[in-house]
Amino acid sequence: MKYILAGLLGGILGGMGMGGGTVLVPLLTLWLAVDQREAQWLNVAAFIPMSVIAIIIHAKNGLIERKPLICVLIGALPFSIASAFLAYSVPSEKLGKAFGVFLVMLGAFQIVQTLKKPKTYIPRIPFDE
Repeated sequence: MKYILAGLLGGILGGMGMGGGTVLVPLLTLWLAVDQREAQWLNVAAFIPMSVIAIIIHAKNGLIERKPLICVLIGALPFSIASAFLAYSVPSEKLGKAFGVFLVMLGAFQIVQTLKKPKTYIPRIPFDE
């Protein structure tokens, strides 16, 4: 049941384009005590069908531009293959630490980006009493 719940949470975020692996890998390693390398493999195995379905839905809604997609694919495909081989050769403990550092850096980046955004005025609606 815990694996289904972990997959559900990762799938929801992955379907929204937020990167389900940032949730799925920590859930698998910390909550379910899965080896880091196996958790990353499970994440990729789950990501492939999730991403295909998400791409189809987003394309039908007109949310995908072809030119940027092709540019991203040109860089992403060879580096993802190279990274898979690299991850296989790195000990699981070091892989886990590297993933943790990545998550901390991602979180810090998100905080900085949120703080940089200009504050927008939201008018208050008075409640009638």
